[in-house]
Amino acid sequence: MNKVIEQEAGTVQFEQLIKRGCGLDVHEKNVVAAIDGEGLVRETRTFNTYTCSLNDLRDWLRRHGISHVAMESTGVYWKPVFNILGEDFKVILVNARHLKNVPGRKTDKKDSQWICKLLLAGLLKASFIPEEKIRQLRDLNRYSTKLTGQLASEKNRIQKILEDANIKLSSIVSDTSGVVATGIIEGLMSGREDLEVLIDELYHGKLKVSKAELLRAITGRMTDHYRFMLRQIKHHMAYGISDCSTTARSGTAS
Repeated sequence: MNKVIEQEAGTVQFEQLIKRGCGLDVHEKNVVAAIDGEGLVRETRTFNTYTCSLNDLRDWLRRHGISHVAMESTGVYWKPVFNILGEDFKVILVNARHLKNVPGRKTDKKDSQWICKLLLAGLLKASFIPEEKIRQLRDLNRYSTKLTGQLASEKNRIQKILEDANIKLSSIVSDTSGVVATGIIEGLMSGREDLEVLIDELYHGKLKVSKAELLRAITGRMTDHYRFMLRQIKHHMAYGISDCSTTARSGTAS
């Protein structure tokens, strides 16, 4: 059980559970590393975040017999550091809020030294880091979800443009992405004015509205500006659908 074993003049000392450890204060451009433990003189060094420099950090930690490394989960900046150090050390990723809740005077010390002190005392709660394949699958899933959300937003933009152009297509069809609705939008976007002929080409018996009602709904004020906006949105959606398909295939192949 962890406990504070000394507290004098504002200095907090903890019982040591880990022999040798390193605390990392990770930023976008540099990493501040503090090492401490049995047989070590506390030392702090700063490394930049290029791969070659992170390799130097790894070698430095090896030479000093470090077994555990702790760092905050700061945005995405921890990931390159973890990729280099994860195979050689027990890396503990800590939620920044948890560090703030641990008793002590963090503001009186350099962050890396404070993290190292808490690490040696076993006071840090490690966040779960899944294995690499799971992390890759999670990245693909998040990207695919983002693309799906963007496609939904673009569909809503199409609906807003149609409403602005006095086209009431959504009032009479259940899905503006269906075959008939898509064909009508493509016809309007291409500048067709023979709306009755367009309806005859697309109409089928499953529609719950008559041809006359459909004609009234799509007769509006479709200007060149609205056509241009619809074309831009359609192009964007086509790229998004292609990206979604590529993402899905990549995830299956992995």
